[in-house]
Amino acid sequence: MARKSLEPQGGCGMNAPAPLRRFVVDEGRADVVVIIVTFNSAGEIDGLIDSLRHEGSDAALRVVVADNSSSDDTLARLRAHPDITVVETGGNLGYAGGINVAAARVGTARAQLVLNPDLRVARGSVRAMLDALAANPGAGAIAPRIVGEDGALAMSLHNEPGVVRAVADAALGPIWRRRPRMLSEWVRNPTAYDSPRRTDWATGAALLISSDAAELVGEWDERFFLYSEETDYCRRIRDAGFDVWYEPGATVQHSQGASGSSPQLDALLQVNRLRYMRKHAPRRAGAYRWAALLGAALRSARSEAHRLAAAMLRDETRWRELPSAQAAPS
Repeated sequence: MARKSLEPQGGCGMNAPAPLRRFVVDEGRADVVVIIVTFNSAGEIDGLIDSLRHEGSDAALRVVVADNSSSDDTLARLRAHPDITVVETGGNLGYAGGINVAAARVGTARAQLVLNPDLRVARGSVRAMLDALAANPGAGAIAPRIVGEDGALAMSLHNEPGVVRAVADAALGPIWRRRPRMLSEWVRNPTAYDSPRRTDWATGAALLISSDAAELVGEWDERFFLYSEETDYCRRIRDAGFDVWYEPGATVQHSQGASGSSPQLDALLQVNRLRYMRKHAPRRAGAYRWAALLGAALRSARSEAHRLAAAMLRDETRWRELPSAQAAPS
């Protein structure tokens, strides 16, 4: 499927002519250090790098890639760019683990920009996020607008998880999509994406984090191999006294199909939501588990993924079957 060009609000299109810039190659001062975690990303990574080179006209970028032991030619493609720092993690450490490996190499910068490898950054979006960070002194993170390959808006903003929201999402999810904030973890009203706003957390595919917030919050929690790591990190940003802001003037295009999906990954999503509640709201974790189980059970008749999620929520001994961090064989 051919990608459509993007038009970020207040900016020019992603394919607009602009001089290609080299990235900052040492660990000295950069405006932004871009952190990318790759795993068999050969089909996507070149497009992301090309879009970032255009962004180098607006800000000094340093790019650090942590590769989680790709078995395709991801590393060869990355090493064709001598101005990119590539770090091999030694295994598949997951998204949080890969971010931590790359973050150890950021050097000095105003901010860190965490990006999935299957993104394209619309022209002017890095500058728009930096400007949003400067315009909102309490901001610790800026989330851009996310669209799909067809240009359709992705619902990427979320409310803090809770039992009432989990029950409402389980029972009302496909029936009443634009329900009030108190009854959904998802921000589903498209008008909410039209203007800048605070949010509890945002999809971790693209997130600009101020250096001050990154220093205070520390490493990403590697107990979340995939999914809920951004929920946890945004919660810790807020707990540290910062805000998470959404900036629609910045846009990234997400090829979500390239990220892969399976019943095991979908089940892991549900299990990690429970892990999150046990970490941040342990007294309500038991009720949250039953709410999540209700949602999985209601949908299990038509979905293998939901049947597996329900089984995992009932029997924690099966969690070892789910994807987790794996070190490379010695």
